[in-house]
Amino acid sequence: MTYLFIADLHLSPEHPRLVRGFLDLLADYKNKNTQLYILGDWFNAWIGDDYSTPWLDEIVSALQDFTQAGNHVYFQVGNRDFALGQRFLKQFNGSILPEVDILTIGDMQIRLEHGDLLCTDDVSYQKFRKIIRNPLLLGFLKSLPLNFRQKLANGFRKKSAETKQVKSYKIMDVNQQAVEQSLQSVDLLIHGHTHRPHIHNENGKSRIVLGDWREHEAQVLEIDPEQVHQTLELKTWTY
Repeated sequence: MTYLFIADLHLSPEHPRLVRGFLDLLADYKNKNTQLYILGDWFNAWIGDDYSTPWLDEIVSALQDFTQAGNHVYFQVGNRDFALGQRFLKQFNGSILPEVDILTIGDMQIRLEHGDLLCTDDVSYQKFRKIIRNPLLLGFLKSLPLNFRQKLANGFRKKSAETKQVKSYKIMDVNQQAVEQSLQSVDLLIHGHTHRPHIHNENGKSRIVLGDWREHEAQVLEIDPEQVHQTLELKTWTY
């Protein structure tokens, strides 16, 4: 069995190479008894599980082949695709995870999350996050017409890009105290969001930051349950 962790793919029709890279990944791991964990920002934007388009249908078809071969897909929402739900995942028997999930591999306790909750110094984002994730507001947004939701998502992406240009990298990175708290009862923390792939030593424990997907490659993580205590390394996935 192979545990495979990825994040921050930001799939969209505007970047077909990223879509092709994900499809290639599914094909490569199809016969490896893979437990695939996607830790947020799978898609660059998500306007609702009722959205359908040819490029997305191709992804769903590949995921159906992947899971029918005996593999499984687990998904945690990110800041770009927090509206994605079980209705979409049901098409290929995928499972949605809570925003923070504890995974046990062998005797190792692993905390999984997208990573945005760790960026507590970004106060304005954390306030916005709390508002937009309110179940009542989210339910209302999902009830709006698809074309309006598309315009709304485009507006959010544009605003996010503008905001990042004026914020410091330090503010948008994880807060050390938040990291230490998240590691208190586990052996390993795996997250994405910051787009800064690296394996950090946090007082004898490890924090692994998954890489965002670029035009030709991404940094992903494989864990073999038979070798869980060996040195973990990020793997460069090229496509």
